[in-house]
Amino acid sequence: MVTALTLALGVTAFVLPPKQTFLALFLYVLLGCIGLPVFVGGTAGFGKLFGPTGGYIFAWLVVYPIISALKGARPNFKRYALVDIVIGIPLTYVGGLISMMLIMDVSLEAALVMAVLPYIPGDIIKCLMAAFLGVKVNEALAHNR
Repeated sequence: MVTALTLALGVTAFVLPPKQTFLALFLYVLLGCIGLPVFVGGTAGFGKLFGPTGGYIFAWLVVYPIISALKGARPNFKRYALVDIVIGIPLTYVGGLISMMLIMDVSLEAALVMAVLPYIPGDIIKCLMAAFLGVKVNEALAHNR
């Protein structure tokens, strides 16, 4: 299912420092685990972490603080986009592939077809949008200081 979640996660990483990015994402996961329908498709529950797509959730907790740490000191669209596309997307896919292969007992090829290849174009677009919004939000915050 295509959502704007990774767009929001990217903006979060571009606006917040790494520790705050992790805390924001941890809170998101915690809210989903206690039953608030914040996961993809309006789902919730601790079991989502250990389902076929749980690897994405675990990956986000690691990937987006890394993106935040690598974003640089000044808002920069090209750097933001590059970090998200070159590091964020592949590392997130690794988490998703691992859980998909383990839980669904499918091959790497099957997992790639189900969980990666159809989503690459949309994920690149969301990374570009997150980079653009991240720059704009950071510029607005700097202007208001």
